[in-house]
Order: sequence, then C-alpha cells, then structure tokens
Amino acid sequence: MASSRKPARNKTSAASPIGGSGGVAQVAKAIHGALDTSMDRASARKSSVCVALSGGVDSVVLLHGLASTAKGGDLELSALHVNHGLSPSAYAWERNCRTLCRRLRVPLTVRRVKVPARRRQGLESAARSARYAALASVRADFVVLAHQIDDQAETVLLNLLRGAGLRGAAAMPEVGPLPAVEADSANENAPRAWRPFLSVPREIIVAYAIAHRLHWDEDESNADEALSRNWLRRRVAPLLASRYPRWRESLARAAAHFGEAEALLSRASSERLRVEDLRGATKGRARLMLRDFLRTGGTRAPDARRLDEMLRQVLDAGPEARLEIAHDGSVLRRYRDELSLQPAKRLQGKVVFHPCKGAGIDAIKLRALPVTVRLRQGGERLRLEAGRPSRTLKNLYQEAGIPPWERDHRPLVYSGDELVWVPGLGIAAGYGAAKARAGLLPEWIRPRLE
Repeated sequence: MASSRKPARNKTSAASPIGGSGGVAQVAKAIHGALDTSMDRASARKSSVCVALSGGVDSVVLLHGLASTAKGGDLELSALHVNHGLSPSAYAWERNCRTLCRRLRVPLTVRRVKVPARRRQGLESAARSARYAALASVRADFVVLAHQIDDQAETVLLNLLRGAGLRGAAAMPEVGPLPAVEADSANENAPRAWRPFLSVPREIIVAYAIAHRLHWDEDESNADEALSRNWLRRRVAPLLASRYPRWRESLARAAAHFGEAEALLSRASSERLRVEDLRGATKGRARLMLRDFLRTGGTRAPDARRLDEMLRQVLDAGPEARLEIAHDGSVLRRYRDELSLQPAKRLQGKVVFHPCKGAGIDAIKLRALPVTVRLRQGGERLRLEAGRPSRTLKNLYQEAGIPPWERDHRPLVYSGDELVWVPGLGIAAGYGAAKARAGLLPEWIRPRLE
C-alpha cells in the first residue's frame, strides 16, 4: 500500500542538508540555482513548459521551484498528471496533485490511461510507454521531467550492465526528445524533454520539500526489489557510496562525456557513409560508425551479431556490386564507395512550378494535356536534344552519377503520356520555353533530412 509523506512527520537526520535557517537557505539556493542554470542551457526562458507531475517528492519539488520562476514571467507553467490506475492509491495521488496545483495556481491536466500488459512487455514498461505517449501529446515547448542525479547514475549503471553502447552510456540528456518521440519520429510537433535536476542529489530535493512543508506520495512499487532499478538503489548504491562517496557525480560526469562523444559521432554522420572510411577504421570504430549511421537514418540499431554481418557484407562487396540489405523497414544500399539508407519505394519530396519568362517548360505545351507526376516503372525514355534519339533513363542516370536507389524515388513529370522533365537530367526537347514565352520552372524539393 502506498504511503503519504507530510512534512510534519519527516524528521531531519544529522546528515540532512537542513541545519537551521542557513541550511534551509543553502538548500533553496541549490534548487533554484539548478533550475536557473539549466533553464539558460535549455533556452527555456519565455517558453511554455509542462511539468510531469507524479506526486512523488522529485516532481513536487520541481513544480514548486518552477512556480516561483513562473511568477516572474519567465515561464508559462502547467502540469500533467498521468493516472495509470495500477496502484490502490492511484486516485489519492491524483487528488493530492490537484490540491498542490490549486495551492500553487498552476493549471493541471489529468490523463487516465489504461495499461494493457503485453506478452513481450512487462507492466512497468507498458505503463512507462503509456505515460510518455500522454506527455508527447502536451501542447508546450517543453515537458519538464524530475529525474535527478541518482536517477542518472542508476541509468548509466543499468545501461552498461545491459551492454549498451555510447548512446546508452550517455543515459538521459538534459534536453532532448521524449522517449515516445524518439521511437516515433513522425510526431514533429511534440514538446522537448527538459531535465533540470540531473545535477541535484535526492537528499537535497527531500530537504527542500521538508523545508517548504510540501506534501508528497511514495509509490509502494519503489520497495519491490524484483525491479532492477529498485534493487540497484536499495542494495548496490549504499555499497558504492561506502567506498566511493561521489559515485553518483562520477557516473553523471561520465554520462556527459559519453553524450558529447555520441553527439560528435552523430554530427559526423551524414546522409551517406563512405565505405573507404569504414575500411580505414578499427573494427570497433567501424561498428560504431555503421550503428550510428543506421540510427541517424531513423532505424533501430541492430543487435551485435546482425551489425557484424551487415558490416561484413558492406566491406566484402565489390565497388560495382548492387548490395541491398533490408533493415527495420528500410534498405541499406551500397553504390560505388557510398552507403545510403532508403525507405521503401515511394515518391520523395514534392514538385513545384515557378512562373517565369523564356525559361523552364513552355506553359502552354505543358498544359495542353493533363499534367501528372509519376514514379519510374522501367523502360522510360527521354530526348534531351532536338534531332537526337531518345535515351533510356537508366543510361542518362548512369551518366549523371545518380545512385540506383535514388532513381526509383525521383519524380517524373508527364504531359499526357509524354515524359517532359526529370530532376537532375533536364527538360525534354521541344518543351522548353522560347524567349519571351511564358514558362514554368520546375523544382524538386527533397524531403527534409531529420
């Protein structure tokens, strides 16, 4: 059964940061200093922010601290409480969150979600997915999460024990996409996640709550050591602290280093990856490069065995081989010395026509018959010069150096059944606008690379 914490019942231990009025001031300074500093790093001032309010001590203190900032006009503040209905105390927590928000005069939204236990997903994981899906639907610039330095250090350890790479070792970024948005990049309007407490220890947060006589709730599942994080927190963390008093700070600092390295690697990635660069790297480095390339392209990273096999095929294939490896709904292709990750065959981007004079496609000729935009089917021919025979798109594409996988996604503009324009190749002979005649200059706008 859940317990409810009230400040009158909390007693300050000798190790508590509270030690009279000076200690209270020091704790308040630590909380508000962390919020102010992080707000500047996140460029969150004058933004709309929504606190993910669970009712636990971390999120209660986070909301209380931000409410003070919002009074100064620096933030447009709201809160969201997600009621999973899994605990007997779930509705008591909801009531307490409503009471707190009324007291602080912060608008609160409550979402009640159903959490189905799935065959391949435990109840805790399913609840987390439902919670982040609700948070991703919030209309705000940022969703503020109350993860603190203990959470960060625990996440680093858990991810390393699972064999994570750079990204996992970087744990939780201070500012970044919500987990639900990372998994579904189609939600471009979702708010960003902001974690201003990543440098703040749990005992400082509790001390602040006591000093300000804040009420919070304890989730009874936090005592369940069958959950890895709880076991780590209750059994392993005290042992680490007895030997390494600053173990949390050290792991949080390591996470920041891993995050910087991961960001550098991501920036080094581009729409294509050169096979020559993979050959010149150590095997470990080549695996990192390929894995990050796949992730940057919007696909999930493969497991170690699959990644090694993909790397082997890429390096073993000859420069003229047409290598195609299906992965997570996309296709990894090699053309000459470059790799590219492409989605299933579909029209990419859009075609727009800009009115002009004496350039582009003759407007009258183009509109003489219905204008359509099609995908390549094979066998198409285009005549670029008057008096010369038409040539296959395959030959023209090869001469232009356009990779095979791009050819199937490029738009083809037709007037009736006549191929009039192909991006990267040009306008069909006889369809160009003569001097002083009305023309339409076609432009293929490629899809934005995320």
